[in-house]
Amino acid sequence: MKRNSKSKVQDSKLKPAAFLWDESFLWGLMAYKSLRANRLSFDLIRSDDIKKGQLKNYKMLFVPGGWASNKLKTLGECGINEIKKFVNNGGNYLGFCGGAGLATLDGIGLLNIKRKPTKERVPSFSGRIHLNINEHPIWDTCKIQDAGYKIQDYHASENSLPIFHAWWPSQFSIEDKNIKKLAAYGDALSDSFSSDLNVGDVEANGGWAELENIYNINLDPGRLLNEPAVVEGTYGKGKAILSLIHFDTPDDANGAVVLRSLWEYLAGLKPEQGMQNKGHRIKNIENNENQSLCSMLYALCQDLIALGIRNFLWFWRNPMLLQWRRGVRGLEYCTLYVMIRELSAVSHQLSAGDKEKLHKIKKLLMPFTEKAKQLLILERHAMQNGHITPLSPPLLRGGWGGDYDPGIQKIRTELFGNSKSHGGLFKELINDVDDMLYSLIKQR
Repeated sequence: MKRNSKSKVQDSKLKPAAFLWDESFLWGLMAYKSLRANRLSFDLIRSDDIKKGQLKNYKMLFVPGGWASNKLKTLGECGINEIKKFVNNGGNYLGFCGGAGLATLDGIGLLNIKRKPTKERVPSFSGRIHLNINEHPIWDTCKIQDAGYKIQDYHASENSLPIFHAWWPSQFSIEDKNIKKLAAYGDALSDSFSSDLNVGDVEANGGWAELENIYNINLDPGRLLNEPAVVEGTYGKGKAILSLIHFDTPDDANGAVVLRSLWEYLAGLKPEQGMQNKGHRIKNIENNENQSLCSMLYALCQDLIALGIRNFLWFWRNPMLLQWRRGVRGLEYCTLYVMIRELSAVSHQLSAGDKEKLHKIKKLLMPFTEKAKQLLILERHAMQNGHITPLSPPLLRGGWGGDYDPGIQKIRTELFGNSKSHGGLFKELINDVDDMLYSLIKQR
């Protein structure tokens, strides 16, 4: 059979999947670990590789979470056109959360879907949630651990829905009838959160109406009910599956099953064909100084996280995600800590040439953590005077009628910039950590 008579996913000469690393940070590392744990084959690539036409070597492009707007900037017009050409010619696309947003009309436009504006959605939901699943190979080819009690096919009980995780997802606005809705949100579980509010506690003690007036955002996870969570469409000869569910959540047995099914459906890879664990390549050099530097960087981040815990600003939801109080940049602190922790864990791979890069990170990290600790204490005190958000300037005194605190806002701008997406000193620092971590992971 000639190659042009095959679909791209059936072409045995192609590699299963390319994994776009850029502008994913915490979410990229989380996905990387989940894919490795499930022995799924992929190659890490960057936007520059896409611009050079490397997608032609793969059956599927996987894009994990992260700010879609930042991914769009990094890809540029050339990278966007290469992705569209890849899918149009029969390649497949899989996007989780921010990677899903990248493929909508607000991004590169693979599918005729828009994202709802913040004021129309529940912008801060996180945690476990039921899914109403429609018939599709990614569900039918696997068994799901229903409600955490036993392994069974999801068809076995009409009154029992499988449970997955969503982490601060966007929401889709879909009018195109050609878009298949593979799953819709069901009820949120009681251990989930909306902003910094535990769902079970709120629903047992009066509900969401008053709190939505105080927070000035939609909080009630009931607003998510029956909203599309996983969708599929086509672009040219290729397929695209966009998921607002994180099937790559650590220690999620249900998510792991669906990950393997997605790889089989979009990349033509059966589970037994997954990658083998290769272990680490250890450099045959003395790198004690580099390992000591990494340990020091990790200690700085540990101290920062410990300050937040003892001041009741956050706690750990799972090994990679914090739950923080509204008003602090918890995701950024969590991202920095987890990525530095990973850098420390693979420090045995460092070479003598990496010492300069580590010293640059140290030069950025030391003032960042000191100013961040100062900021967190100021924000902690400001919470006593009234409700604050990560972007609005907090009040010095007097509740909503008080004076704004210019000192807090100055530090915030220096550390994080003035937008929700990453900026300021944090962005410079996390870019350097990300570049170094990418190089080390590629060596595995």
